[in-house]
Amino acid sequence: MKCFKTTLLAMTLGLIMTTTGMTSITTANEASITDRSFGTFEGQPVSLFKLVNQSGMTAEISDYGGIVVSLKTADRDGKFEDVVLGYDDFKAYQDDQGFFGAITGRYANRIAKGQFSIDGDSYQLATNNGPNHLHGGNRGFNKRMWKPTARMHDGQPQLQLQYTSPDGEEGFPGNLNVTVTYTLTEDNGLQIHYHATTDQPTLCNLTHHGYWNIGGPTSTSILDQELRLDCDQFTPIDETSIPTGELRDVTATPFDFRTTNKIGERIDADNPQLKIGRGYDHNFVIDGDAGTLRPVARLHDKKSGRVMELLTTDVGVQFYTGNFFDGKAIGKNNCPMTHRIALCLECQRFPDSPNHANFPSATLRPGEVYEKTTVYRFSVEKR
Repeated sequence: MKCFKTTLLAMTLGLIMTTTGMTSITTANEASITDRSFGTFEGQPVSLFKLVNQSGMTAEISDYGGIVVSLKTADRDGKFEDVVLGYDDFKAYQDDQGFFGAITGRYANRIAKGQFSIDGDSYQLATNNGPNHLHGGNRGFNKRMWKPTARMHDGQPQLQLQYTSPDGEEGFPGNLNVTVTYTLTEDNGLQIHYHATTDQPTLCNLTHHGYWNIGGPTSTSILDQELRLDCDQFTPIDETSIPTGELRDVTATPFDFRTTNKIGERIDADNPQLKIGRGYDHNFVIDGDAGTLRPVARLHDKKSGRVMELLTTDVGVQFYTGNFFDGKAIGKNNCPMTHRIALCLECQRFPDSPNHANFPSATLRPGEVYEKTTVYRFSVEKR
């Protein structure tokens, strides 16, 4: 049953075949960025910024939580549809506990028992996910107002958001100055650049927490979508979803997506790791050299033809398949968020890195710069 009603923007499209067999979509549009009122938060006006590129692709992003409220991209027939889950109004984002489309931090993902140490000093964070800390605590970066700067950069619409997290906020040491920059690129990519500095040793691990269904708003499952992950290893978890410290080879396991597989093909396999998360909810170790922008994932929806490619300079990616959606939360256009309706691909440091010496460090010190780039790039595949 179709639970979404969509209004389509009529556009004249040109289809250009590329050497890879993919199809890029071009229009005569002029790239732009505009804003409108989205609500108020603690007496401050909240804005929703609309970025439009030359191809007619649009992204709507709020200065509350850096939330990507909407991202509309074309299918193989040129029909533009929203491919991210979320809500119709600002109040629903205020009440949301699922981090829909937001910046998560100061530490994305989990820290065991909310505890870590730096240079012999111990810190206790909120335990907001069972016995563990998750995504920055009770009020992480997803629940903060960011200072926006909207501009055109090299002919591309760009939104820069700045936030200073004060020393002690949610239990983290140091004043952390963060800038997150969204650019809607000419080649249909949502590029997210992160930059942070601190005045005391602290933790810094930021990510974008988008829920994707590239089939569009009438698609109610991601199980038939096809995924490739450029990852030879993943980090197994305990019963509370904390990594054990092992880096396990994906070979001969349901976690091997090095060749393209349907997401639903092995998601319910008789595997202890899948039973813990009721499906995929694991960190994968990204192949290649950290710090270089390289491919991580390729997601394909055969029905619409849409393809989403993920690239990053980071070291890990959390693959989550919406296993805990039960239909009680109501999203855009009054559509319930049902079991496995969407997926997350969150580029990150590994979960619980501060408590595993063999994991890449998430510690940031004065004089150092936390910097990374992630790109979600869209195209279509011919029939």
